[in-house]
Amino acid sequence: MSTVLLATAADHVHDDIEAALGGDHHVVRVRGGSEVLDAVHDNEPDLVVLDLQIGNMGGLAACMDLRLEQRAGRIPLQRVVVLLDRDADVFLARQAEADAWMVKPLDPLALRRTAAETLAAATA
Repeated sequence: MSTVLLATAADHVHDDIEAALGGDHHVVRVRGGSEVLDAVHDNEPDLVVLDLQIGNMGGLAACMDLRLEQRAGRIPLQRVVVLLDRDADVFLARQAEADAWMVKPLDPLALRRTAAETLAAATA
């Protein structure tokens, strides 16, 4: 069973992710973007899902932090999906080097497909 690290302060987003992915994946949640890096070290997730708006450090900043840590060789490659608030945020997700993104509200089937495709890219 793969591990998904979810960073969100919103309980409804956690519930949506857990409902869509929880049966096939172990979902670990943190509530702040500043907690993501430590959670990556502690849990070695197969996939990181970052909500755009997280209390103390947004999902895009957390994604950029992960990419910087990867380039420095301090963590292995992370597959990252960012949950966006609007279509206009796609540009920002690309700039942050997210592997994939979805615009909320989340479609459970699309979420499962995006997670599977992103995980498959990790093994290709």
